[in-house]
Amino acid sequence: MKNFWVFFFCSFPIIFALLTPTSTAQLTPSETRLLFQVQKLLEYPQVLRGWTNWTSFCYLPSSPSLKIVCYNNRIIELTVVGNKSSPSHTPKLGSGNFVASQESLSKRFSIDSLFTVVTKLSNLRVLSLVSLGLWGPLPLKINRLRSLEVLNISSNFIYGEIPSSISSIKTLKSLVLADNMFNGSAPDLKGLALLAELNLGNNHLGPGFPSLGKSLVNIVLRNNSLRSQIPSNLINFDKLQQLDISVNYFVGPIPTFLFSLPSIQSLNLAGNQLSGAISLNITCNAKLKLVDLSRNLLIGKLPPCIGSKSVNRTVLYSFNCLSSGNSRYQRPYAFCHKEALAVKPPAKRKRKESGSKLGLILGIVGGVVGIAAVMGIFILIIVRKSDTTNEHDQFDKISLRSLPKQNIEPRRVPQPMRLASIGLPSYRVFSLEEIEDATNSFDASNLIGEASQGKVYKGRLSDGSVVHVKCMKLKQKHLAQSMIQGIEDSLSKLRHRHLVSVLGHCTVTYPDHSHTTTTVFVVLESMTKSLSEYVTDWRKKEMLKWPQRMAITIGLARGVQFLHTKVAPGIYGNKLKINNILLDESLSAKISSYSIPLPSKVGLESPLHGQGVHLDSKENEEKEDIYQLGIILLEVITGRLMISASDLNDTKLQLERGLADSKLKDAVEQSIQGSYAYQSLKTAVEITLNCLGKDPNRRPSIEDVLWHLQYAMQVQEGWTSSGNLSSQM
Repeated sequence: MKNFWVFFFCSFPIIFALLTPTSTAQLTPSETRLLFQVQKLLEYPQVLRGWTNWTSFCYLPSSPSLKIVCYNNRIIELTVVGNKSSPSHTPKLGSGNFVASQESLSKRFSIDSLFTVVTKLSNLRVLSLVSLGLWGPLPLKINRLRSLEVLNISSNFIYGEIPSSISSIKTLKSLVLADNMFNGSAPDLKGLALLAELNLGNNHLGPGFPSLGKSLVNIVLRNNSLRSQIPSNLINFDKLQQLDISVNYFVGPIPTFLFSLPSIQSLNLAGNQLSGAISLNITCNAKLKLVDLSRNLLIGKLPPCIGSKSVNRTVLYSFNCLSSGNSRYQRPYAFCHKEALAVKPPAKRKRKESGSKLGLILGIVGGVVGIAAVMGIFILIIVRKSDTTNEHDQFDKISLRSLPKQNIEPRRVPQPMRLASIGLPSYRVFSLEEIEDATNSFDASNLIGEASQGKVYKGRLSDGSVVHVKCMKLKQKHLAQSMIQGIEDSLSKLRHRHLVSVLGHCTVTYPDHSHTTTTVFVVLESMTKSLSEYVTDWRKKEMLKWPQRMAITIGLARGVQFLHTKVAPGIYGNKLKINNILLDESLSAKISSYSIPLPSKVGLESPLHGQGVHLDSKENEEKEDIYQLGIILLEVITGRLMISASDLNDTKLQLERGLADSKLKDAVEQSIQGSYAYQSLKTAVEITLNCLGKDPNRRPSIEDVLWHLQYAMQVQEGWTSSGNLSSQM
């Protein structure tokens, strides 16, 4: 498999070639001044340091980090590559004010000023500003670069909508905006007749598929928020070699023409909600080398050209409901049928329909749905009882961390992780004076406690808002500047609606004898309501009926999912405890105990550590988080705190017996009696017990936990909307 990928990417055709003449002259004085302005606006990154008035820019040796090409005394290519890539989706708005030789962009950075200068290099054909920490909305003035053929501003923190003015750069051949924070709909790009490469991956674009020209050779839209059927007009893209729309929310059947497009070589549709069977009569282009259909809702058999008999072609199709191949890597048919119904876009209804016709239709539909629901539950019970062992083995041996969020219905799709959706103020860098004023110079009366990573103080900002300030001291001899910057970069990403989010930070570095002491002050949201109070306090218990408890646990799971999969590298070993799960005014869960990345490893400290084993690897820390999440789920379901290992074991045993006897009523919190659908409770209990498995390798991934909790919520909502108030088993 490894050799295949080496062959595939090394032999992939070159999309276009730019004939850029060798530099033959010095730059004009005006363009030389513009380069020095770019250096200043980018705050003197390492790759641009060392420039002087005697630097011959047109004769600088090219490198992967810097390339300047001149022609007729003008710059026609400017490529600058830094080391501040942005795999997460929260903006980085600055660095510490007290660290010498800082390389990251400060709060003074202006993307508008930068592009005002860059667009004065009017002869530019190639502009690449990659991994430089650029932040802010991309200015409309980008279209002033009328000769631009290649634009690559990937791996930055650029947010907002892609400006429509970009579609007026008619010379564009390659547009790469990947790994940023762009949201909304992409502009109409079908007028760019020369555009051959488009990479908008790892943003928040959607929900509609962008309007594109049929001259494209490479289309990469992976990991966005696209939510539609695959457009039929792709049949006209006869030059298309690579199509990657993985990890989105595409629904409906897969158009059969995709496999036989005249030039297609790579087709990645993984991680969507594509459903139905693929026609067995399709034909595949002989050039097609890679097909990835995994993690969808496909049923039936694979056609011969992408089946087991396909030659010189890699086909991935695990985690569907296909009858082809190894069934251990497929879901039961009922799973895909149920999910396809849940995510299918609603059909448009005519407004003017007669009452009698509408009533008849609704009556028929209601009867069919009712019968289907009864039969579905009956089949599901039979399948689950007969296949429990096989399904567990499947999850034990196949990692599900790469699964996308599997949403039960469109309204449950998690919102993009952008500031507007989580209601937080803009991230900022604080001065030391502001931190001291907020905490009254760290007065002892404001000390809340001391966690494993440092003391925590209560503070009040100048605008009156209450915050918590965590003080983390790093004492290491010759602490690398890049390590400090890595911490600062990580802090700005820790913002999510289900985390006690980081609002900003301040970094101060002091000389201390033979060591350098760096203190990072982390400013966090202030929350006071703990989930444990609502589980143990009888006056608050009544507020949390079953639907409220499910909403809280889903939020908690989404917070863990963000830490594990939406921050690079993933954050594990988060010491999840019910006391550290806080609730806001709307009773939405927020994790307060998560680990903040530090240069040195912080050990795990948990009184209910799974089997008393200290876990060192990231994989085991991930499973330990799942174990601790299981404990919290158990406490929420039963209304009892797990004080000791014996409490935990006794409660698990009681729930296991309740499942075996189909009677969970006596094992769960009494205040929720009458408020839950039994199937909803049963699903939540089953995934909770799986989280608490003794073997870490058999515990589910966070995606699987989240899916089961969301399914339990959907069942509950259906039960509630039907007016069921029957007694519970």
